[in-house]
Amino acid sequence: MTPKSFEARCLRLPAVTKVVQWEGTSVFKVGGKMFALGGGFATRSGSYMFKVSNMAYAMLIEHGLARPAPYLARAKWVQLVSNSAMSDAELTTYLVHAHALIAGKLPRKTRKELGLDLP
Repeated sequence: MTPKSFEARCLRLPAVTKVVQWEGTSVFKVGGKMFALGGGFATRSGSYMFKVSNMAYAMLIEHGLARPAPYLARAKWVQLVSNSAMSDAELTTYLVHAHALIAGKLPRKTRKELGLDLP
């Protein structure tokens, strides 16, 4: 997936904001909490980074598609071994799940304000 496609896929998710931090890294957030990183530091240290479930963390690392993300591994973030380590469809699915994991931990009031809570 190209960096432009990565950014577009992240920004299509509900209530997502993008800020540029850490040596030009694009940081994608929902409710002020990060769920994915691309470009800048992420590119210089390898590839895209994103939050995953405990099971996905173990599976992606075991299958050699990702490694523990620098500084974020203890929070179950992975860094792909390359931007083309998985298909665009697979990566999009992981981004949707990363967004959902972070959004699900936001306070109910915040989720409601962002339009993320279903009635």
